[in-house]
Amino acid sequence: MNKLVAIGEALIDFTALEKGDLLSVRSFEKNAGGAPANVAVCAARLGGRAALVSKLGQDAFGDYLISVLSENHVDVSNILRTDRANTALAFVALDEKGERSFSFYRNPSADMLLSADEIPPHLLQKGDILHFCSVDLVDAPVREAHRRIIEYAVDADAIISFDPNLRPDLWPSREEMLSAVREFLPCCHILKVSEEELAEISGKTSEKDALSELLCGKAAAVVVSRGSRGASIFLRDGKEFSVPGEKAEQVDSTGAGDVFIGTFLYQILAQGLTAETLADSAGLLYRFLAYANHAAALSVTKRGAIPSMPYYKDVFLDFVK
Repeated sequence: MNKLVAIGEALIDFTALEKGDLLSVRSFEKNAGGAPANVAVCAARLGGRAALVSKLGQDAFGDYLISVLSENHVDVSNILRTDRANTALAFVALDEKGERSFSFYRNPSADMLLSADEIPPHLLQKGDILHFCSVDLVDAPVREAHRRIIEYAVDADAIISFDPNLRPDLWPSREEMLSAVREFLPCCHILKVSEEELAEISGKTSEKDALSELLCGKAAAVVVSRGSRGASIFLRDGKEFSVPGEKAEQVDSTGAGDVFIGTFLYQILAQGLTAETLADSAGLLYRFLAYANHAAALSVTKRGAIPSMPYYKDVFLDFVK
């Protein structure tokens, strides 16, 4: 099986143990997090090969992240360490419905210092998947690291996946965030967005117009997650498929989107699809969407991102459609 290579932040989520906002809660639980790291762990838990490219601080939190990723069989050989900044932290509050609010400590954090010349040139090959998000597209050395690894992915004919996972609080302005996201859109074969992100990134109020705007460049598919209402996939040739939501008792939605896209990408690897065959695999992609939706529904029934991630048996053997 080919491998998934995720690039970007790995951080510590301190998730509130009681419901309420960050002003009122008093105790927190420590878990490994960061969207790219979560996606790598999800693919590995399902049985795939996965690696993370990142940078951590020379601190106990960095040690903890290396330990958790290794325990989950993620290749950590391309995670660097630095004493110039600390490992990023995120404090997460949950409301009565399990929805989240965040407060980040990363100004700068170690991941932001990953530079282009630290990216290995032969990490990716044909059929591998490069996955990235938008948090580390900020104006820092790590943005250039993303540009470099994308160049290598294009040269290797790898599949490129982008989940913007918008976090406006981490940017000087919303306009700067959207500008960075739009710059990287044309290079990706797979774009995963929520309904809200679809409108915000495209600047269109009509879903049809938004999809027309985003199915550009190399894009073969736009995957739209709709929370409890399921998900849809839109292909460049005009085909589209949707799956309904699944009933689940939501405890914590942290990492659900990462589980969704991680499960989707794992199946692409398991089936041996390439950048060229993606667009002609509508039937497979519909099936992938159903399993990804199921995996995300399972994940929200437990606390934390990585602790809540299902294994292969949970997703593929126990799922009756």
